[in-house]
Amino acid sequence: MRSRDHDRIYLSPPHLGRHELNYVHKAFEDNWIAPTGPNITGFEQDVCQYTGAAYAVALASGTAAIHLGLILLGVEPGDDVLCSSFTFVATANPIVYQGATPVFVDSEPNTWNMCPVRLREAIEDRIRVGKKPKALILVHLYGTPAQLHELLNIAAEFEIPVLEDAAEALGSHYADRPLGTFGAVGVFSFNGNKILTTSSGGMLVTNRQDWAQQALFLATQAKDQAPYYQHSTTGYNYRLSNILAGIGRGQMELLEDRVKKRREIYAWYKEKLREVSAISFGPHEPVGSRSNRWLTTILLDANQTSATPEQVRQHLESRNIEARPLWKPLHQQPLFASSPTYGGAVCNDLFMRGLCLPSGSSMTEDDLQRVVDALREVVL
Repeated sequence: MRSRDHDRIYLSPPHLGRHELNYVHKAFEDNWIAPTGPNITGFEQDVCQYTGAAYAVALASGTAAIHLGLILLGVEPGDDVLCSSFTFVATANPIVYQGATPVFVDSEPNTWNMCPVRLREAIEDRIRVGKKPKALILVHLYGTPAQLHELLNIAAEFEIPVLEDAAEALGSHYADRPLGTFGAVGVFSFNGNKILTTSSGGMLVTNRQDWAQQALFLATQAKDQAPYYQHSTTGYNYRLSNILAGIGRGQMELLEDRVKKRREIYAWYKEKLREVSAISFGPHEPVGSRSNRWLTTILLDANQTSATPEQVRQHLESRNIEARPLWKPLHQQPLFASSPTYGGAVCNDLFMRGLCLPSGSSMTEDDLQRVVDALREVVL
């Protein structure tokens, strides 16, 4: 039998409880094996109750939710859409789906999210060239709230609607208010590595009933009201299944426990590595906010260690421990080589220096100690 010391430690594996099967079994018993059913309705209600959003639409992915959100905000071919550069490609891909142009904005060094100074610069410059942005996608990276007060004020000043990408941030708060509810549209992801998972899936939230109805209409192939299949609008196959929604219902019952555990993991790493001067932790929570600490992330100081993030990652891999680089900025991606970019030095530096550590809520103290020991072997 293989020793526990050799079991693989994954970055952020799914962590199921005991209640998910109750909802899934109920779906089987009632034959709701479809992209409709009581689990979907219940899951949407659960998310509304938790976040305070008036309406929620359960979808096949967070990417689908962003895409539909952009449609609701009126983004069309030729439009500019402001977007964080320091994020996963799924944030920006739906901009391209709409035939629009991503306009990338650099991070600030505290929360690692969009920089208000660079945002204003981008808006004013795009207006100067006759391309006022149609929308702003505002990301909360690794579950850490962005500087919402400043960013939302700028967006309001220029009357630019906000799509809030809280894909990584379910369970995070800003000023005692759940993330995902500050924009005209909010988006969550339930991918397999997220703090709450349905294997795959996403959710769009909004306070506008007409938008929720339109999102549902578009997500279910845009079928006109007729006794036969008639379609006047391009639709999408974006609805979540009733089976996966059942997993989501069970996961929602565990969300606060999962947030608590992830925050404890972040604090544990920080305490055990406090004397390792080459390692610092981030991003930092704005005053009065709470990050769900979806992933614990570190930065290496090249003046304190010769080890690069890739060397550290490979060393951890040799110990059967999964880690990964921070997001490569989107303005550096070949896909977006021609997209306008404002700033870039901050997120470039973060990418060059950073690493994500294993952060799954099922990790034991022995697992955490293995990661710390492996880090010490290569960084010190």
